Amino acid sequence: MSEGTFGALRAQLQEAATALADGPDALEGILLGIVDDVDRAVREPLEIFPVCHHSPASALAMARRLREKQPKVVYLELCEDMAPLLTELRNCRLPVAVQSYATEVDGFPAEWAPLSVVAPITEASAEYQAIAYALDTPGVELVLVDRSSDHVFQWDARDPAPAEPADPDAPSAGSPAAEQEAALHGDAVGVEIGDLRPRFAELEKHLLRHGRVRHWSEWWHQYVELPLGDSDHDTYRQVMLLIGSLFRRLAPGDPHRVRVDEDRERYMWTRMREHLAATATDPEDCLYVCGAFHAASRVAEFGVHGADTFEISPPSATKWQHGLIPSSHAAIEAQFGLAAGSVSIAATVWAKNVKRTRVKPFRLEGQAGTKKPRKPVAAPEPAAPPSDKLSGFLQRPPALDRLDEAELLGWSVEIVRAARRNGYLASTADAIAVFETSILLAGMRDRARPTPYDFQDAVVTCIEKDSVPGRRDVRRLVEIMMGGDRIGQVGYDALPPLARDVHDRLEPLGLKLQQRGVQRALLDIAGRPELERCSDVLWMLKYLMPHGAARPIMGERRLGERPIQESWDLALGTHQRALIELGYEGVGIEQVLEQRLRRAAYGPHATTATVLEAVEDATLHLRSRRLADELGTRALEVLATERSVDGAPEVLRRVRRLLAYYRTSEPTLPAWIESFVKTGYAHYCTLLPTAFTDDDATVRQVAAMLGFLFSMESLALSLGCDRTQLELAVAQSHPEDPSKVALLWAAQTHLGRLSRAELRTRCDELLGNPLVVPAYPRYLSGFLHALEPVPGLADFVVEAVSNAFARLPDPVLLPWLPTLITSLRSGGAELAPLLIREAGRIFPGRLAALDAWVPPWRAAPVPQATQPARPEGGIPRVALLAAHPATCDAVAGLLGCDDGWETAEPAPGGAALIGRHPATATALEALLSGR
Repeated sequence: MSEGTFGALRAQLQEAATALADGPDALEGILLGIVDDVDRAVREPLEIFPVCHHSPASALAMARRLREKQPKVVYLELCEDMAPLLTELRNCRLPVAVQSYATEVDGFPAEWAPLSVVAPITEASAEYQAIAYALDTPGVELVLVDRSSDHVFQWDARDPAPAEPADPDAPSAGSPAAEQEAALHGDAVGVEIGDLRPRFAELEKHLLRHGRVRHWSEWWHQYVELPLGDSDHDTYRQVMLLIGSLFRRLAPGDPHRVRVDEDRERYMWTRMREHLAATATDPEDCLYVCGAFHAASRVAEFGVHGADTFEISPPSATKWQHGLIPSSHAAIEAQFGLAAGSVSIAATVWAKNVKRTRVKPFRLEGQAGTKKPRKPVAAPEPAAPPSDKLSGFLQRPPALDRLDEAELLGWSVEIVRAARRNGYLASTADAIAVFETSILLAGMRDRARPTPYDFQDAVVTCIEKDSVPGRRDVRRLVEIMMGGDRIGQVGYDALPPLARDVHDRLEPLGLKLQQRGVQRALLDIAGRPELERCSDVLWMLKYLMPHGAARPIMGERRLGERPIQESWDLALGTHQRALIELGYEGVGIEQVLEQRLRRAAYGPHATTATVLEAVEDATLHLRSRRLADELGTRALEVLATERSVDGAPEVLRRVRRLLAYYRTSEPTLPAWIESFVKTGYAHYCTLLPTAFTDDDATVRQVAAMLGFLFSMESLALSLGCDRTQLELAVAQSHPEDPSKVALLWAAQTHLGRLSRAELRTRCDELLGNPLVVPAYPRYLSGFLHALEPVPGLADFVVEAVSNAFARLPDPVLLPWLPTLITSLRSGGAELAPLLIREAGRIFPGRLAALDAWVPPWRAAPVPQATQPARPEGGIPRVALLAAHPATCDAVAGLLGCDDGWETAEPAPGGAALIGRHPATATALEALLSGR
């Protein structure tokens, strides 16, 4: 194209700039610069095809241009490291997202992990048309030229971008679309082809106000999608270049964003020149597909003859994994800040455009929905010299579509039917009102044919009530009617090895696990022992995957127990992304679980309780003694370095459970748990005096320490510990908090330093002191927690509470009662059942027996029976044996004793045994005398 092709347009824009700005000024530079950008891109030997992401007009123009030009090389604006995955798209149901994922980072801040980049692909997108054409056409090469996933984070790390304000077009957190499927991409960084939106806020507000629309997606649909839907290639290309240049020149000077955009353009042109030089490909046989914003680039590296001054930095040492994850229209809208329902409307428009224009779109062979192999592409048509189409397009008034009454009437009837199914009291009158209101709103917005957005506003106006009777409001019903939130699915062959292994191992369940929704799995393990392997997989999935992916309804897994029957609710199809991301961490689910357990045990925030939990999970799910011993040794190391008692209750609970398991299933205790008990005994003895006086240590934590010391005492003493450590620790404890004072008294009672009578006397003194009565519930709270280390005090706690109710007057008791109840509920919820059970044993079971009932602690002591006097003869007479000798005779016969009964004789003055066997005494005498 010659320099004079846009001469007439330049002259018109210069005259307009002079008239509007009262002379040549910045406006002229902007308008003429836009024409220069379009002219520069059109004259480039390597054809540039500008697109907008998820645009039906771009997809239609791409399909038409590919059939006309039939390029041999397609350069695509997409992360270059995602290329190997594109062939797997034929095994998926769109929309899906190509993902790069890294669990462990090397070269980036540790708090960034895990790193994730996604590139969603829908059928109504230009990139899918280019991918399908290149992969299924022999002799065509597809080259991805955008920065790699590693460079996405490299460039973010070098110059962090400021936080962007919330997008008003994005679906709200409470909208149905956002609640259901907006989280399919997780917290991944989105990569899109053709981000085309004004970056000048005042410009966007101006366009929305004068276009009489509510959000940007509606403006784009009305003023770009519809006019370009039937345009020829040159008109489409020049208009998209014009829009990209306009938004680029009017963008504010955000240094970070401008630098990233320009570096991306340098990166892509550098990669394309490298490929052209390596393959000696003619640029005329190539097609460069990129966003319209980047097509109007002004960097020095632009074009096949641009400067080679950009140096691509090497990737970091981070290991990236790649795969496909399911996507959805709602997830795409939430990821890129589009209006709710806009992608679904774009899919509907794409289907209508294909049917109306009879353009044959490209589809990957073997993909779901492909009826038969695609016919070979016809020979390319000779390219006609392009001409200036911008002048005619800008001067032509917008074409007014005639009202399609049949389509609008069908919409109105269908939405009323859907509203009635969802609980709305809608009728035929509402359908008529929606029909007329849609036409009215379109007329108010200067268009003859109502758009889906006009129809949606009309439905909300006519049908929506103050409250939503069902799960969906009418706005969501319109989105469903216009195509719904289509959710993609990754096929079995495109899944990573771990995901395929999970599906294979769960095949005996007989369920279609790739389907979305919840499915019930019943496992009769006793009748079908082979299902136990499925149970093992399900319990590991429950541990690794989000809540709801695998949820047990019946059955549980405990140490030392074998399952009999289980029932599960499975939603692996709904949580397919989480299952795929597990595949990035390893090739088997056991490997991933072991890595997770090691990461939890060796992490910087690991505590003794968390490491013991990892030991229990390794034993429970993996049945690995090797891993359990390794993690147990790690727990011992962490315990030795801890200086707080925050995790003491959890440590006590898990150590008791592990000890009970090993004692019943192993011939000997593992070495690590013996060392753990020995070290824990000394550790808690050292921390006990400080914990009693520390305000940050709760009474529950101190009680757990005492529980560890008392319950593990016998094992610790057998391993070489000294009980004096515990006695000294208790003697050095001087708490001031009433609950801890009561806990100390209980510990002293257990050690024998305080008798029950003395403990009872102290409690009586507390009840008799009016200054202490308000704090008495805190003493009871301490006694209640003392049931953990000293469960034998249950009867005494019942006695203490009963004495309080019996002795305190009502003016003191009633204000104190709420405090007592809240103390027992908050401080001893786990131990209250033990207290209630003991009270049920002590108190009478019937009301009639209560009047005559006497508490055991008030009952008179029973006199002890006097021992019979020893006879003067020295040997007590055993009358019962002498009267009934048959029992002794039978035992003697069993033992082989033939001696008969002897008559009782007076006891000898000395020891008869020494007299009968004097050798021992003689040897001892010789040893002592030194002979």
